[in-house]
Amino acid sequence: MKRKAFRAAFPYTIPIFAGFWFLGLTYGIYMNVSGFSFWYPMIMSLTIFGGSLEFVAVSMLLAPYAPVQVFIMTLMIQARHLFYGISMLDKFKGLGWKKAYLIFGMCDETFSINYTAEIPEDVDRGWFYFFVTLLNYFYWFSGATLGGLLGGLIKLNMEGLDFVMTAMFVVIFMEQWLKESHHWSEWVGLGASIACLLIFGPDNFMIPTMICILLALTTLRKWLDPKEEVAV
Repeated sequence: MKRKAFRAAFPYTIPIFAGFWFLGLTYGIYMNVSGFSFWYPMIMSLTIFGGSLEFVAVSMLLAPYAPVQVFIMTLMIQARHLFYGISMLDKFKGLGWKKAYLIFGMCDETFSINYTAEIPEDVDRGWFYFFVTLLNYFYWFSGATLGGLLGGLIKLNMEGLDFVMTAMFVVIFMEQWLKESHHWSEWVGLGASIACLLIFGPDNFMIPTMICILLALTTLRKWLDPKEEVAV
């Protein structure tokens, strides 16, 4: 059962391996050139496992101690995981001990795979989700650690790297758009973002947008969830 689930999950993670190793190596090198030992990217990739937050954390570690600002920044960057969790509520039901690890290991790419993948009927979905999560977790950890170790030997131009994260979110949005037929959740996100941008301005719209989307998706969840088709 586990072996079959692993064989089914692994091909889905191959593109993530390429992306995570590039970004992980870059992150490890970035930490190294910023003056940190390889232990920092290794431990942070194991415990935080949040690529965009880990990149931002470098500047936080170099800045004066400001816990409130760090908390707010962390909340803004990682708040999207609230919506990932809401989307996966039904899929994670009845998975036992795996559920805790799946929640911890959920990242943008893992969510995209586990939410959209068509799992064969003879493959246990719990183990499929587990191996997707574990493989992606290993890719990021190994890339970040290796980058931290090799950082002193490799010179890398960091200019434009932040656009990689933007492109990744665009891909996730498009996959969600193509999967769904009604697009209500996407329209809720776009509408809330535009409205809050106009009301609060570009510097303060992120948190109100997250709150509006969370309330809207929670309220409308039973209408937004796809209905299961019964075979005749």
